[in-house]
Amino acid sequence: MDLSLTEDQELIASTAREVLASRAATAGARALAGDPAGYSAALWKEMVELGWTGLAFPEEHGGVGGDFLDVCLLFEQLGYAQVPSPLLSSVASCGMPVARFGTPEQKDRRLTAIASGQIVTAAPLPWDRPEEGPTASRDGTEYVLDGTATFVPYAASAEHILVAARLDGEPHAFWVDASDVTLQPLGTVGADRPCHVALDGVRAVDSLGPEAAEAISLFGAAGTCAEMVGAAQHVLDMTVRYATEREQFGKAIGSFQAVQHHCANMAIDVLGSRFIAYEAIWLLSASRDATQEVAMAKAWVSEAYERVCALGHQVHGAIGFTQEHDLHLFSEHAMATSLSYGDADHHFDNLASNLHLD
Repeated sequence: MDLSLTEDQELIASTAREVLASRAATAGARALAGDPAGYSAALWKEMVELGWTGLAFPEEHGGVGGDFLDVCLLFEQLGYAQVPSPLLSSVASCGMPVARFGTPEQKDRRLTAIASGQIVTAAPLPWDRPEEGPTASRDGTEYVLDGTATFVPYAASAEHILVAARLDGEPHAFWVDASDVTLQPLGTVGADRPCHVALDGVRAVDSLGPEAAEAISLFGAAGTCAEMVGAAQHVLDMTVRYATEREQFGKAIGSFQAVQHHCANMAIDVLGSRFIAYEAIWLLSASRDATQEVAMAKAWVSEAYERVCALGHQVHGAIGFTQEHDLHLFSEHAMATSLSYGDADHHFDNLASNLHLD
């Protein structure tokens, strides 16, 4: 496995940094705090024009011809800048399952729509109680969905939702029109404006099968890991910068051993997170089985990101807890993303199962 970036990938990452530099935490998440959509329509339009929404898809389906690793570089930069966006839910959770498991007709129709900027979102089965997720039944050539999908990001802005539901006891993925469901917005610390999605006899024509239902969570979790890596890197950078600038007892606090050890531990967690996340992402990009690696990455990165934020607060002291400081935005982001697509305990359980320990 070669984790070095190609010249094209370096260009993708650097371009994203430049585009998002003026929309860092203060201008990004803060500006959208009271926005019901939770993202900037102007920035979304710019992303579409730059080809970000089609980066991971083939050219014959309206994409740019890149792969999942390429688009994860964007997720990392979005996390670093702390700019909320439906890019991950549209591309990773919805687009990648279609790209891998859709029929040619489904790929042409769905991927082209996502690449053109249509906002879609995904509703995986609840990771803590999957048996309580939506159910599906056959009605001729169609499927009828019932139940409730929980914590669906950007559902109020989406045109379509990829719903994981149990058909004959087995998870399948179904496309439904967002206009056919009932939404209940939820107040959470996350910036992705999640909703409960009520499915009351909603009809679906497209079914992507059981592999796609699992892929919703796999690609979603891996993409979220990339986002968390970028955010944790930002927390490390701002903490090191603060430690070199803040003086106490006539010297920079970064000269004190306790602060140095805090920063060193943060750096270890950030680097470890990057390696374990991109190993899983690389395997997914290569169309290889990454079930165990994604579980490892999500379990590790979820806890590591929270540790990085906690140590960042230790170094910053009281100022880091104020609403005026950006650090609290990352701490809230860590709480929300650590739960997305399964928390650490859920993925530890998955790993134990894969090791035949249950």
